[in-house]
Amino acid sequence: MAAHISTLSLPRLLVAAKNASLHARWQAVAHSAVRYSTVPVPQEKTFDKILIANRGEIACRVMKTCRMMGIQTVAVHSDVDASAVHVKMADQAVCVGPAPTNQSYLNMDAIMEAVRSTGAQAVHPGYGFLSENKEFARRLAAEGVTFIGPDTHAIQSMGDKIESKLIAKAAQVNTIPGFDGVVETVEDAVRIALDIGYPVMIKASAGGGGKGMRIAWNEEETRDGFRFSTQEAASSFGDSRLLIEKFIDNPRHIEIQVLADKHGNALWLNERECSIQRRNQKVVEEAPSTFLDADTRRAMGEQAVKLAQAVQYSSAGTVEFLVDSHKNFYFLEMNTRLQVEHPITELITGLDLVQQMIRVAKGYPLLHKQEDIPINGWAIESRVYAEDPYKSFGLPSIGRLSQYQEPLNLSNVRVDSGICEGSDISIYYDPMISKLVTYGATRAEALSKMEDALDNYVIRGVTHNIPLLREIITHPRFISGDISTNFLPEVYPDGFKGHQLTAGGQRELLASAAALHVCAQLRAQTFLGTLRVSASSQERRRWDLCVELVGERHPVVVSRTGQTYTVEVGGESLVVSGEWDLASPLLPLKINNTPRMLQCLSRTASGDICLQYLGTSFKVRVLSPLAAELSSFMPEKVPEDTSSILRSPMPGSVVAVSVKPGDTVAEGQEICVIEAMKMQNSMTAAKTGKVKSVHCRAGETVGEGDLLVELE
Repeated sequence: MAAHISTLSLPRLLVAAKNASLHARWQAVAHSAVRYSTVPVPQEKTFDKILIANRGEIACRVMKTCRMMGIQTVAVHSDVDASAVHVKMADQAVCVGPAPTNQSYLNMDAIMEAVRSTGAQAVHPGYGFLSENKEFARRLAAEGVTFIGPDTHAIQSMGDKIESKLIAKAAQVNTIPGFDGVVETVEDAVRIALDIGYPVMIKASAGGGGKGMRIAWNEEETRDGFRFSTQEAASSFGDSRLLIEKFIDNPRHIEIQVLADKHGNALWLNERECSIQRRNQKVVEEAPSTFLDADTRRAMGEQAVKLAQAVQYSSAGTVEFLVDSHKNFYFLEMNTRLQVEHPITELITGLDLVQQMIRVAKGYPLLHKQEDIPINGWAIESRVYAEDPYKSFGLPSIGRLSQYQEPLNLSNVRVDSGICEGSDISIYYDPMISKLVTYGATRAEALSKMEDALDNYVIRGVTHNIPLLREIITHPRFISGDISTNFLPEVYPDGFKGHQLTAGGQRELLASAAALHVCAQLRAQTFLGTLRVSASSQERRRWDLCVELVGERHPVVVSRTGQTYTVEVGGESLVVSGEWDLASPLLPLKINNTPRMLQCLSRTASGDICLQYLGTSFKVRVLSPLAAELSSFMPEKVPEDTSSILRSPMPGSVVAVSVKPGDTVAEGQEICVIEAMKMQNSMTAAKTGKVKSVHCRAGETVGEGDLLVELE
């Protein structure tokens, strides 16, 4: 895992932090690159060896704290993860099975054997996989191994959404109106939904992470939602039970981080704003929230602590709430584990949550009181995924990271990742590349830093969601704090289309492409810094070019003085300067003295250039006037008619095929279901017609673009 490491020496940190308040501990590292500290307490003995029952970035994150605490670590891995970063980072590693999660990271027998063979005294489950599995915690306890998390009672009580809602009501925590029981059949679902009143939320009782959740606005959607939620719940959690509750339209999703010990002490560590979501999964989070005032924050925190104490909770946990426009808040669920977005809480409080979990698991009381918990500055997290943001705001992408460079050259940037250059993103696991976190004294500063970090993040080999992330954090609604869980569909009702160029932005892009093209031509004419042909005429200083962008041609004139290019385009003159290191993936430029960080994704000798500008990739072609004239005679490739065929929009496995050759299908009718990263996606017909042929079967693996079904 990559992260900035504090430059303050450990002895100095210990001196600064020993017997100090949390605020003082935060100040001890306030001028270092990291805004939280892992400060071992010398007299506290915890564990000699911890096994991390997870993979990827969260396994690396836990190992980082263990290393700071002097604890040895054991990694578990599937056979395809044998060379993964978390495996190399650990002191020991054990293979627990083949790639499918149910045969490896969910294989309790194999993981228990790994615990025995390595002599691990404790297990940290991370998030996902077995992190909220009461049976796993019970089996560890039976063998005298510490589960770094709450006890089985709390996992059971809060992991079951039906039971947790009843406990929340009894603890006087605000809850959403709904049916307090298990929905047995699809007919029961329809009846209950009518009783509650549409819209309703259908969700897995044992679920989390957005899986097994569907919103229904009518009876048809209730029937479909019941089917898909049941299947996803069984696949992801091994528990197909569902519940139904009122869907709070246009809410905010705000959660409270809690921390409790085995001595009855419990704290709330402020909130995290998690409203930017797609398919009920978070995309951008921040702490604190722009929406909460001090009174609402305190009320939510106190209710979260009440709930934790009601189940004798002991560890780090998260209580999630939906908050309406009037600041009424309703209990959603409690995650009895370390949350994905925990880094932003660490940055504003100065606490290392993994360290606190380890201390609590060993039986030590909390070191701090509620009045010690600060809000220092602002932190923002962007989840960087190997996803295509132009497809439903992010459908999974697979591939190998051919080039990878994290923006750790920037201050106040933290990257939690579990991959490196050469790593594979496969269909078997979550497509997260990293959690990119920035910190600032103010929200504006944190946002500005996030812009820079996204522009400096180099990812090649897989499609990624940086274009979407950058557009979100620079959108006026997000900047003003006017957000809800409906932000993405409201801002992009026709789907995400990438950055929309203004006239000024278009001129900057055209000028940058033209200057880059000329620079590359000049470099091609030299060898060891001198012209290849020594008898050539005086060096050229003016170029007449034609730049094509989105089907339009733009005449451009480029002149050069040293490393500075003056580009005349669209009736304007732009000065483009930079170091012009064509071997670097990053292209730092100044355009009319405005700093811009571009990336050259590809460049050919024929003038085709792909540039990443303001997060979005644009394809341009730079030609001479003669070449541009001749290119108009080249035939254009006719786009494929996709109305009669269905191709897989993502890599995944076929769960079900609903048609056969000769069947007549209506427009919008389900043809098959593709599961990718544990999410099920219904593929529907684009038009009414008769099925000509079916090219897939249930259980098969398909790639992006594979032909599934043809219509006549």
